[in-house]
Amino acid sequence: MKKLKDVRVGLLQIPVTRIALLIFADLMSVLLASVLSLYVRYDFKFMEVPRYFWDAVLECYLPNVVILLIAFNIFRLYKSVWRYASDKELVNNAIAVVLCAIAQPLLGWVCGVRFPVSYPFFYGTFLLIFTVGIRFSYRILRVFQNKRIGRKNGLTRVNCMIVGAGAAGNAILKEIETSHYLNMYVSCAVDDHSGCHGKYLRGIPIVGGRECIPECVEKYAIDEIIIAIPSASRAALKPILDICKETGCKMRILPGIYQLINGDVNVSRLREVQIEDLLGRDPIEVNVDQIIGYVWKKSVLVTGAGGSIGSELCRQIAEHGPRMLILFDIYENGVYELQQELKMKYPELNLVVLIGSVRNEARVEDIFRQYRPQIVYHAAAHKHVPLMEDSPREAIKNNVFGTLKVARAADRYGTKRFVMISTDKAVNPTNIMGASKRICEMIIQNQNLKSRTEFVAVRFGNVLGSNGSVVPLFKKQIEQGGPVTVTSPEIVRYFMTIPEAVSLVLQAGAYARGGEIFVLDMGEPMNMLDMAKNLIKLSGLRVDEDIKIEFIGLRPGEKMYEELLMNEEGLQETANKMIHIGRPIEFDSEEFEEQLEQLYEMTLAEEGDIRRMVKEIVPTYQYEE
Repeated sequence: MKKLKDVRVGLLQIPVTRIALLIFADLMSVLLASVLSLYVRYDFKFMEVPRYFWDAVLECYLPNVVILLIAFNIFRLYKSVWRYASDKELVNNAIAVVLCAIAQPLLGWVCGVRFPVSYPFFYGTFLLIFTVGIRFSYRILRVFQNKRIGRKNGLTRVNCMIVGAGAAGNAILKEIETSHYLNMYVSCAVDDHSGCHGKYLRGIPIVGGRECIPECVEKYAIDEIIIAIPSASRAALKPILDICKETGCKMRILPGIYQLINGDVNVSRLREVQIEDLLGRDPIEVNVDQIIGYVWKKSVLVTGAGGSIGSELCRQIAEHGPRMLILFDIYENGVYELQQELKMKYPELNLVVLIGSVRNEARVEDIFRQYRPQIVYHAAAHKHVPLMEDSPREAIKNNVFGTLKVARAADRYGTKRFVMISTDKAVNPTNIMGASKRICEMIIQNQNLKSRTEFVAVRFGNVLGSNGSVVPLFKKQIEQGGPVTVTSPEIVRYFMTIPEAVSLVLQAGAYARGGEIFVLDMGEPMNMLDMAKNLIKLSGLRVDEDIKIEFIGLRPGEKMYEELLMNEEGLQETANKMIHIGRPIEFDSEEFEEQLEQLYEMTLAEEGDIRRMVKEIVPTYQYEE
């Protein structure tokens, strides 16, 4: 206990000692400022200074000290943490010194002495130089000490370039300077604003605009590029990122302008540049008020809640105040992690987590009977194209009849709105997964004809970062040293981020009136070869030197180009230009239901060519027998 007490006492004594040293330095500053003021006034000749002025300095010394201590204490100059001193401390110091200088004539009158007319000016100038110098020299010494500690701790020095010499760049540079946990050294900065070229940001040269990035990477041996332009849109950032990724440097980026608003600009906020940053378009915006209007205070069921789309649906729905959110999935690990996340973020949320399969009609029936969901998002599905080609019956059982069972239960128990997640692979399908999803769309349209529930489907392309998508595969191949496998140099795909896709699904649900197939505008398609090259470069590696690219040909059921609309479908705009409505293709409802019965019997029998039966239901389905 005695040792612990001694440690505590020692910790308490450290600030007191520092304050005492700072006060002592200020006392010396008062004396030096007084002496030098007379020395300078009389042309740097001590012998020409009249004796009565020296007497005046000595007589006013103690009152001057008292005035300084009072002024500095008012402006909290003995309580500031000088290792992190900023312009605010500098301003406070200057104001306190000005007050001390203004007090000189009054002090002379009170003490019955006089000073030269210029004395208060010289006194204030020297006092400011000494007091500011003492305080900020401590900060400068801390910077050097931090870097020395970093080297001592074995941190390898990383040469950096900052792109963006604004407030965010300044904040990042300041933290790099003061932290001993970072051994980064900023060699130069780049900014497109020509007015700052040739100038310095915290002592770091601003060498030019974006066009000089490759040259400066070579000149300064840059290892890492930090992009600190949080106010720039993704479209504006893409040309800069295209230049940076060709340098072979590691890249990190400050995410968005809200970081500046929140005052959260620091190194910990930096993230690695992702492929989404190279899409070349701004994130899609939705009308949040419309989403809140139909989700708020409603009971909402999400099937496939543990998947990449289902889990993001749950996150965004949870933000909009549902009365109850029901998570339903057969995969317990994914839905468990989501449950813990939502509980922590939304402790007041009425959350129900249920395990089961959409193929189990009794389980589905029981859930609808007990919880009576008003809105259903049906995201449960088998979606891996090559895997489903080898197990076509499983695709039909889960996708087609899972959808049918959930849709019928929604109809029976008075669900107001049913939104099914579909895919662009349902258009002129060349694989069983896409064909199964086209049948799901037909089920939705057929159910809507005879139900008070509003049944709709939302169709979109590939989602970046979703389970089983190509980007995680490419990243894993790069981590393993390659090769990166691309099916064909010409293959293209539509891409969207998970939050974008889910936001549009939610808003499409707000537009639903029943029977629509909503089609999300995915922007311009991306060439898969370009995507593979970009991911290699973003990893700081060189294509075909560090990481090879191999072409493996189209896998079973894959298309060279994906489509979002069939030839027969028209396109109708909505209030959100990113969401369109495809005109429903008419089909014979009775014949369709008979075909579903036959298809169901084939899945149970586990025999016969199920693809041929699927072809009868979906005439646009093409497959190799």
